[in-house]
Amino acid sequence: MTDISIPADQLGDLVAVLDLVRSGTARTRPDLGRRSGLGRTVITQRVGHLMRAGLIEDGELGMSSGGRAPRELRFRSEAGVVLAAELGATSISAGVTDLAGRLLAHREEVADIAQGPEPVLARVRAMLDGLLAEVNGAPVWGIGVGLPGPVEFATGRPSAPPIMPGWDGYPVRDHLSAHYDAPTWVDNEVNTMTLGEYRNGAAQGVRDYLYVKIGTGIGAGLISGGRLHRGSQGCAGDIGHTAARADSSVVCRCGNTGCLEALAGGAALARDGAAAARDGSSPVLAERLAQRGQVDAADVAWAAQKGDRVAVELLVRAGRLIGEQLAMLISFFNPSLLLIGGGVAGAGDQLMATIREAIYRRSLPLATRDLRITGSSLGARAGVVGSAFMVLDELFAPDRLSRWLDLGSPAGHPQLADAVA
Repeated sequence: MTDISIPADQLGDLVAVLDLVRSGTARTRPDLGRRSGLGRTVITQRVGHLMRAGLIEDGELGMSSGGRAPRELRFRSEAGVVLAAELGATSISAGVTDLAGRLLAHREEVADIAQGPEPVLARVRAMLDGLLAEVNGAPVWGIGVGLPGPVEFATGRPSAPPIMPGWDGYPVRDHLSAHYDAPTWVDNEVNTMTLGEYRNGAAQGVRDYLYVKIGTGIGAGLISGGRLHRGSQGCAGDIGHTAARADSSVVCRCGNTGCLEALAGGAALARDGAAAARDGSSPVLAERLAQRGQVDAADVAWAAQKGDRVAVELLVRAGRLIGEQLAMLISFFNPSLLLIGGGVAGAGDQLMATIREAIYRRSLPLATRDLRITGSSLGARAGVVGSAFMVLDELFAPDRLSRWLDLGSPAGHPQLADAVA
């Protein structure tokens, strides 16, 4: 064992140096000094600690500004991998990243979250094991999972999720940690998507932004001041169960009536589209129902693109309801960017145009003056990428980094399960 423990009063400097190298902000020791404000001796000591921990190493010679060229520092992103999964209502997206968050392998499969935790997590494990084999079984440093429902972040347990029967209180974190002997973090899938776009997508560098997923359900994630805002219990951004229509009798899966999700989500579009097909008011959807035996939100979008009047009306109504709710959030939160993702968000220009119109009509002018509204850049990969960065942010947080460094673990196998426990 190599002693790589470090005094607590030096830990902040260590994390600052590691973050600068990990992000590529500083590539040489002189760069580190300029960026961090630390002296040459301190930089040398902290770099030495990180090298002994197996986190950074010397790379190629850098550019010379006169005299001897400095040697670049390189974060050892290949020292381990992170396993990541996003579970939606009807699909599982899984991936493996290196320690810099770069996606090395990715797979997506159709799945039903309502089957319950044991069969669904068995499917997740099988997918992750297959992906891990593709990257030659590198050491697993952590697992990140996004779930389509409220999650108590501190415990990694779902909390009364409306579309996840049998999952309430299930120890997802413990289940996966035991299987892979590595720490696991679990969050709401919209939070992981929000983080994915912020760290590796269209929201990079945007300190105040709002991400909205429109899929089977509807949810939002917030980056405030450069940090993901989860709220005190972890359910911030659950706009799908806000009251969009107080006079509505439509019952939501949460048990209330008039929820935004129950009136404008993907399941709502499928329900209303199927009704229009059955009563004959939409010949296009009626034909679809006869062909496939069902109608989903994608069928409604397809029918709208064909010019079907009822389908267009359904999308316009959904877009108006979503836009009105988002207008309140935008006036309250004042983000500079709104990203819209999820399967229904890709349904076509009609929905997005209606959402934009409602936002600009109902928001305060100052709140929308510099607001940019666009679609997700990472698409189906956003949740997986965000889940990986969730793990990396937690692993390299000052308190956890110090705990596994204090274990004196050899490079490449930092006994993270023990350090995080």
